[in-house]
Amino acid sequence: MLRDKHILLGVTGGIAAYKVAYLVRELVTQGAEVRVVMTEAATKFVTPLTFSTLSGHEVALRMWHEDQSTDSEVGTRHIDLATWADLMVIAPATANTIAKIATGMSDNLLTVLALACRAPLVLAPTMDADMYVNQTTQDNVAILKERGVFVISPEVGEHASGLHGPGRLPVTETIVRFIDGVLEKSYEDLKGVSVLVTAGPTQEPIDPVRFIGNRSSGKMGFALAGVAARRGAEVTLVSGPVHLQTPRHVRRIDVETADQMYSAVRTHGAGKDVVVMAAAVADFTPGKANSQKLKKAERPSGLELSLEPTKDILKMLGTEQKPRVLVGFALETDNELEHAKTKRASKNVDVMVLNSLRDEGAGFGSDTNVVTILSGRDTVETLPLMPKIDVAEEILNRVALLLR
Repeated sequence: MLRDKHILLGVTGGIAAYKVAYLVRELVTQGAEVRVVMTEAATKFVTPLTFSTLSGHEVALRMWHEDQSTDSEVGTRHIDLATWADLMVIAPATANTIAKIATGMSDNLLTVLALACRAPLVLAPTMDADMYVNQTTQDNVAILKERGVFVISPEVGEHASGLHGPGRLPVTETIVRFIDGVLEKSYEDLKGVSVLVTAGPTQEPIDPVRFIGNRSSGKMGFALAGVAARRGAEVTLVSGPVHLQTPRHVRRIDVETADQMYSAVRTHGAGKDVVVMAAAVADFTPGKANSQKLKKAERPSGLELSLEPTKDILKMLGTEQKPRVLVGFALETDNELEHAKTKRASKNVDVMVLNSLRDEGAGFGSDTNVVTILSGRDTVETLPLMPKIDVAEEILNRVALLLR
């Protein structure tokens, strides 16, 4: 996958910066074109001349081109390099740089590029063990992973400081293999395709402090939105209340109730090529929400709720706004396959993804999933237990096939 690929390599100020010279050489040997951007701190460990010699290109250190001649078109480097790259990797990625990227700070060329680059972003966290295991660093890494940034786990071993633990830069072969795997999954087969994804639960209010909801975490829908964006699609994500970071290059619309989700999907789903209904939308909502908190003392005999059915978003999409490909989800607890087949036919869905709460590792809140995909006339495919990000890839593989 590396042959003829454009790799933008960011080098930050860590002692492991000298090892990155071997990474540049290996990437070039395997046919990639490499451009290196360094922070000022990185130049204290390795000279820019080293990387320019190995890559065959001038190292980028500042925001602006050196040559500001009016005889040629000159753009800012964060535009030129960001659009040039097929993948950006930062190695070593110090705790400082990781924190800046996680919070959106852009006070040097490298961090500006990390924000501007639409290509996959890979980080290789490298620092002393105590810095790496510090909860602040772990939180920043977790945030970036949720947004769709690829993170290479550091190696465990002896550090220059004498400490022993995680935080060492992986060997060159490990980093190259990781980059190759990311590029393999980052083909832009959905470029030019407009996609709407729904995710998370809805909350149906009983009174100002209570609601009817479900246990959906939104992880499956967010994974689908992130993967679709990475594969080149223009993605809109309609999400119920969740605690997840918005994936890179995804437009997010937050809603709370089933009615709000219906309105958002009806408005923003119109004209979309693909709609993926991964949200766990409530089937029923209280007929009337109390404007004041219901007091337990005032209802010693209990509380009765009158529930009304919510609007059927999937059916509306299948009958009124039929996109080129419509993907639905069915979460079942019994007679799973038959219920999924019936739902697919009644809602006019192209691809139905079946979840069973009886499968270990599947269901709400998990980072993994076990699904059965119903597509075509009679195609039923049961996938093994895998991370939700990989399930998203498999679902979108079927979508891409139908689009073609």
